[in-house]
Amino acid sequence: MTPKERVVATFESRFGQHPTAVIRSPGRVNLIGDHTDYNDGFVLPLAIDRAVWLALRPRTDRMVRAWTELMDDTIEFSLDSLARGGGWVAYLQGVANELLQLGDELVGWDGVIASDIPSGAGLSSSAALELGVARAFANASELKWEPVEAALLCQRAENDWVGVSCGIMDQLICSVGEVDRAMLIDCRDLSRQAVRLPDSVVVVILDTGTRRDLVDSMYNERRESCEAVARLFGVRALRDLSMDRLESDRGKLAAVAYRRAHHVISENARTVEMAERLAGNHVIEAGCLMGQSHISLRDDFEVSSPALDAMTAAALDSPGCLGARMTGGGFGGSCVALVATDHLEKFQAEVLERYRASAGPLGSVINTKATSGTSIVPVD
Repeated sequence: MTPKERVVATFESRFGQHPTAVIRSPGRVNLIGDHTDYNDGFVLPLAIDRAVWLALRPRTDRMVRAWTELMDDTIEFSLDSLARGGGWVAYLQGVANELLQLGDELVGWDGVIASDIPSGAGLSSSAALELGVARAFANASELKWEPVEAALLCQRAENDWVGVSCGIMDQLICSVGEVDRAMLIDCRDLSRQAVRLPDSVVVVILDTGTRRDLVDSMYNERRESCEAVARLFGVRALRDLSMDRLESDRGKLAAVAYRRAHHVISENARTVEMAERLAGNHVIEAGCLMGQSHISLRDDFEVSSPALDAMTAAALDSPGCLGARMTGGGFGGSCVALVATDHLEKFQAEVLERYRASAGPLGSVINTKATSGTSIVPVD
């Protein structure tokens, strides 16, 4: 049974009615450009074919009642009495709060939520949930759906309600993804350039099986460090600081602050170049840029982990791998690899064997493709 079939069947079982809408909200994987989005920089993600699915039916009052397959848990709250709290309900209430702040007239809904995005794997299951919930409220309350505005709203919910100081990348690509395209995003003005992925390569997600909690991790500390360097140099964001100026005034910075800035500036340049390489079908050069990115994230930004390093090494040693790197916020989760299409089978057969030989029994391989963003799909 597919996730869509599960949410429809479960909705009928739990609520005794047929849902009026089903929403698909994809996760994402980032090919390159990590920890650049909150520095007004560039990213190159794609929406993936793993998603959060939400079946719903509007209510006649302002109550939200939802059951999630992931936690086997039901929550219920009133739109008139939102209260901060932990757990997955925070994502629903955070989105509702932002919509209410805009003055939108909301009605409640009954819903069932399922997902085939591995939780905590660095594939933006939280952003997918936020966008799915935003689309549910828009559908139930008959609000106009504006993908970019919805992404910004969901980012605010995660920043201000959930407590993660994330940039805009995750929410935006989950909202505006395109089939067979990665998306070069300028995180300052949100302009986008679709980049067709060459037929000669496949994007492979390599889940290390290790997990992290961004709220409790050093993610927020990294952002604060970047903002401190920008203030010291009198620029709006690290996006505006050149490598030449960073090097010439290196003496102003502590060693750690210098490394943080060095990663962001060099990663921005790599991201723009990789989009150009993929568009020109120069896949070997694109893969090399991914390798440089991983080294920078490991050594300069210090957000890798032994498991992420082991998976990256296992991928690079496996047949047909053009490039590999950690992806997402770091401290655990997944890597992403660019693999030659005609070597995919051999790559799959060997990469986990190599990883498990050095890192233990965990890990999984997820072949993926670029898909469209958050959308309503036919119920039947």
